[in-house]
Amino acid sequence: MRETNEILSHVDHTLLSTTATWDEIRQICDDAVKYGTASVCIPPSYVKQAKGYLKDSMKVCTVIGFPNGYNTTAVKLFETEDALKNGADEIDMVVNNGWTKDGRWDLIEEEIRILKAACGEKVLKVIVEACLLTEEEKIKMCEAVTNAHADYIKTSTGFSKGGATFEDIELFSKHIGENVKMKAAGGISSLEDADKFLSLGADRLGTSRVVKIVKASE
Repeated sequence: MRETNEILSHVDHTLLSTTATWDEIRQICDDAVKYGTASVCIPPSYVKQAKGYLKDSMKVCTVIGFPNGYNTTAVKLFETEDALKNGADEIDMVVNNGWTKDGRWDLIEEEIRILKAACGEKVLKVIVEACLLTEEEKIKMCEAVTNAHADYIKTSTGFSKGGATFEDIELFSKHIGENVKMKAAGGISSLEDADKFLSLGADRLGTSRVVKIVKASE
C-alpha cells in the first residue's frame, strides 16, 4: 500500500454538510494544511472566508449546482463565476441528471464547455452521480466530459443513494480521454479503499474520513 502521506496528497478534504459552521470549515482547513491534502472542498458560501484564512497554503474547491444538478446553465455559470471571484481554485459541477435520462448529451456537453470556459486554467471536475446511471449512460458521460475538455470526471456527490465504486472507476478509465482525470467521491471509508481507488487510476479522492482516520491513529 502507498505511504499515508501519498494517499493524503490526493485527497480533497471535504465538508459539504448543510449545517456546516465556520468553526468546522476552519478545522478542516487547518487539517488539510497539516496533513498535506490536495484541497479543501467546501460550500460556496464559505469560499471567500476560507481563501482569506488559508491564503496560498491550500487550494479551495467548491461545488456548483450541488447536489441535484438541475439548475439552469445560466445559474451554474453565475455560481461558477461568483466562486472564482471569491477565490476558488477548483470547481466541482453537478451535471443535469434529467438530461442524461433524456439523452441530451449535446446540452450536457455544451454546459460543461461553458463552465470550463469560465474556469479557464482553473480545474473543473464534472460530477456525474454514477449510482443513478446505466452503464451506457456512464460511457456517454465519459465521452461528453472528454469532448468538453473538462479536467476531471467525478463519481458522485455523496448525497445520493450511492458513492464511489471500484467498478465505476474501472469503467471510466476505459472511456475517458487521455487528458481527463478521475475523482472518486462518496463513501471512501478506509486507507485501503483509498489506495485501491488510486491503484485503479483515480487521481483525486473526495472524502473527509481519510484525514479523520489518520488523526485518530496518532
